[in-house]
Amino acid sequence: MRNLSALSADVRQYLVVTANYWAFTLTDGALRMLVVLHFHTLGYSPLQIAALFLFYEIFGVVTNLVGGYLGARIGLNRTMNLGLGIQVAALFMLTVPAAMLTVPWVMGAQALSGIAKDLNKMSAKSSIKLLVADGEQGTLYRWVAILTGSKNALKGVGFFLGGGLLGLLGFTGAVLTMAAALAMVWLASLLLLKKDLGKASSKPKFRDMLSKSRPINVLSAARLCLFGARDVWFVIALPVYLSSVFGWNFWLIGGFLAAWVIGYGAVQSVAPALTRRRNGDLPDGRSAAVWAFVLAGLPAVIALTLGAGWQPQIALLGGLMLFGVLFAINSSLHSYLIVSYAKADGVSLDIGFYYMSNALGRLLGTVLSGWVYQAYGLPACLWVSSALVLLAALISVALPQRDQLPQRSA
Repeated sequence: MRNLSALSADVRQYLVVTANYWAFTLTDGALRMLVVLHFHTLGYSPLQIAALFLFYEIFGVVTNLVGGYLGARIGLNRTMNLGLGIQVAALFMLTVPAAMLTVPWVMGAQALSGIAKDLNKMSAKSSIKLLVADGEQGTLYRWVAILTGSKNALKGVGFFLGGGLLGLLGFTGAVLTMAAALAMVWLASLLLLKKDLGKASSKPKFRDMLSKSRPINVLSAARLCLFGARDVWFVIALPVYLSSVFGWNFWLIGGFLAAWVIGYGAVQSVAPALTRRRNGDLPDGRSAAVWAFVLAGLPAVIALTLGAGWQPQIALLGGLMLFGVLFAINSSLHSYLIVSYAKADGVSLDIGFYYMSNALGRLLGTVLSGWVYQAYGLPACLWVSSALVLLAALISVALPQRDQLPQRSA
């Protein structure tokens, strides 16, 4: 406790924000895995499972747009705590008797969870911009990378947790355990988060929700394509494929996807060291385009290998590992650039708009993941993924170069 009290107020707030984000992410990852695996065992088709997440993604789109506006008006502490509280309510909704777990009920719970997730993420990412001094772009990149990377590592732990709890406690017991744990985190957050964090100096108008910055608009379009490319094969198609084709059980699927996301998060955390230029300059829009072009061909190569029937487990799992490394670098670059481009006053408006595009990409990927996999199989999902990454790379060419970015500091 003495060491914590010796830290600056900004660092202590960063730790509170990060702890909130970590706790939320564990339940979010676990819940997704629980829903996919539980309803797959009940005989739901991939497209039906994708439909369960439809409101999750749709409400995430709306939440990022409106949530950025709310954060600027009422403070990021309130939007973050609101997200935690809504997630607790969503989890308790799923503890009803099995007979009540109808598709509309589950979709409603997922809608609340989507609202909660994007309120929490928008608040966390926006807060970092306010806790780093102007001009400290190197520090900003490192803090964003640590927050994003650690979050995704814990999301991987959440996947494993979801598969494990499903096997140990069943669906209802697993969800109830997570709801109780997150409720305690929420109560602590109500006491610890700074009250005026993120309030704009003047009250933004409703029309200010839509970004007017060209770099933010371009980056948002690239982000939409990038995350659509990931989720088109990762969200529904891959877990169902591992279960139905490879014959993996809950523990194995949850464990493998957990390891993948943990590794993905670890790469994100060290992305600043991997993407710095030889002269020490920080990455810019050109860096985002180059890394996207590097990633674009990989899903197509995996699809060709699967189509040829050559060692499908080695091809798929090995390709997935490499995809995780390259995608993590792309994602970390995007996360730094949006925080760098965003205005400090009312920062949540810009970041909320950007993560609205992120949510649109997830929505696109989720729907395509169920439909394309059911109609054409996993190789087709991979071809769609490759096309979307290529589109993200082409869009990223229009991003500002290094001399157009804010003043940098190591």
